[in-house]
Amino acid sequence: MKNDRNMKMSRSLFWALPVSLITSLGAAAGATTIELDVLPTLDSTGTCPEQLIAHETLRPYVEGGSSRDGMIKLRDIATDVRIAASDLFSTTWVATLKPEFRDCEASAIINRIDDEPYVGHSYLQVQLAAGEAIAILDMTGIPDANGLTSSLLFGGLRQGNPRWTWGGSD
Repeated sequence: MKNDRNMKMSRSLFWALPVSLITSLGAAAGATTIELDVLPTLDSTGTCPEQLIAHETLRPYVEGGSSRDGMIKLRDIATDVRIAASDLFSTTWVATLKPEFRDCEASAIINRIDDEPYVGHSYLQVQLAAGEAIAILDMTGIPDANGLTSSLLFGGLRQGNPRWTWGGSD
């Protein structure tokens, strides 16, 4: 009987391991991919990137609200990324465009999220002009589930890229 119990315990532990691995991988794989289309100005003669990529990950649920962590891969096209301004609603980052994009004049808006067309207000925008990239995360007018304005909880830099956390009540 004791051996039978040990055998059942071993099987339980064996099956628990893969389930915990799948669960932790699912959290990492849960990031959404945000595609921003780069739209050159009518007079732009420089080389512009076709698109920019950002990611957001839903944080684990906390009673009363939800939040998302995000980042945009600005280092793909620029260097010397820094925060220019930040308040309750928005954060603005400024960077120096890499030489191949220095003459680009364009703006970028959210076009797709996880390969699905995005038709809402583009709360993440990028301006490319005068040798600079200006990324703006703006939660103005973005309602949460209760009709309150979503709030910017963090706007900063990590590993040279703009990072943020925004959230709202549920």
